[in-house]
Amino acid sequence: MPDDAAGARRRTGTGIALALALVLGAALVSGWPDDHGPDDEAGGCRPRTVAAWTADPALTAEFVRYGDDAGRTDDWTGGDGTHSVRLPDGRLLWLFSDTFLGQVHRPPNPAGESYTWRDTAAPLVRNSAVLMRDGRLEGTLPAPLFPDPAPGRWRWPVAARVEPRSPGSAEQVLRVVLWVRQTGQHPWIYGVPTATEVATLSLPALRLESMVTVLDQRQIADPSRRVLFGTTLVEEDGWTYVFGGDDGRPASRPASHAYVARVPDGGLADPAAWEYWSGAAWRTRARPGPVLGDGRRTGVGSAFSVARDEGTYVLFTMAAGAKGLTTVASYWACSPTGPWHGPAHEFAPALPQGGTAAYNPQTHPELSEDGRLVLSYDVNWLETSGAAAMLSRNVALYRPRFVTVRLAPGR
Repeated sequence: MPDDAAGARRRTGTGIALALALVLGAALVSGWPDDHGPDDEAGGCRPRTVAAWTADPALTAEFVRYGDDAGRTDDWTGGDGTHSVRLPDGRLLWLFSDTFLGQVHRPPNPAGESYTWRDTAAPLVRNSAVLMRDGRLEGTLPAPLFPDPAPGRWRWPVAARVEPRSPGSAEQVLRVVLWVRQTGQHPWIYGVPTATEVATLSLPALRLESMVTVLDQRQIADPSRRVLFGTTLVEEDGWTYVFGGDDGRPASRPASHAYVARVPDGGLADPAAWEYWSGAAWRTRARPGPVLGDGRRTGVGSAFSVARDEGTYVLFTMAAGAKGLTTVASYWACSPTGPWHGPAHEFAPALPQGGTAAYNPQTHPELSEDGRLVLSYDVNWLETSGAAAMLSRNVALYRPRFVTVRLAPGR
């Protein structure tokens, strides 16, 4: 989506939203790989699948309450790309990609419908951050939190973690992984992937200190082969495993691929500390090799999430074909590098009526307890034509929803 014209942004209205929807729609094909066996149960790892799920109306309603509060004109009223991180003082920071600011209005809307609405001229920024304390959203940081690097280029925040300022340091900082994209032509109308960056923010003030490029992909001519990291992070044994994906296009590739890098604790902002799984070994400054996605039967959307359940890694992404806009599927593995088994059980969380789509399933370990995972998914209007008008006419369309998922032994 062009970034140098506010009108163009409002006409398309979303950015990451439909970009992910297009990718996720061709993400997976059901069927178990044939490479799992008894060794998968070593070290406490067991096959896992979704045994049950239920809507989380309280958490969903909190974003409705906050987004519908018309008391300010510079705070969050809707967004996608939902990620979260727990801060040392107990606050929860929510990070979003394309975000509507401004005010909302009570129904009826201009079409006479009973939906809360916003003006079509409401500000749209590329990223935002909202603070929550004790389960209640309390404020939006000045937005955008991460400025555009240049005209026609922008930053979308993805996963984040609190870590030492450097390995062994007693001082903690917040590190946020950023996707850098730039204006492109069809089929890249929602942005061409260009680089992965890491931002450092001070604690507890959350002052942006620096941004560094850890993986520049502009030298790769085919944008569909460019890998952006940070859709999800998993910490284990002094390492942060950073998962990423490509933007494989349905016209050239039936499925997108998942990749993984690792960084020692405290090293996220040091490009030299990043090691990429090549397919056979961890290597620095190497072309990463896919850990999931064979181009035929299996794969992921460019935004997915990984969580640990005891000794097992569980990956959530959108399902295959037409279901890829409504249905979440899961994989499991005993190692971040795989082999990944699945897709396993699928479930279809609730969507608003009409031409809407779900995408970007993300786990939130900070809110998960008693063996249950909290999972968010983003919602958007499916058609590109008139998307901005629909998102303004009904502000509830462009906000995260939440479910609670219970995992159980799989096969």
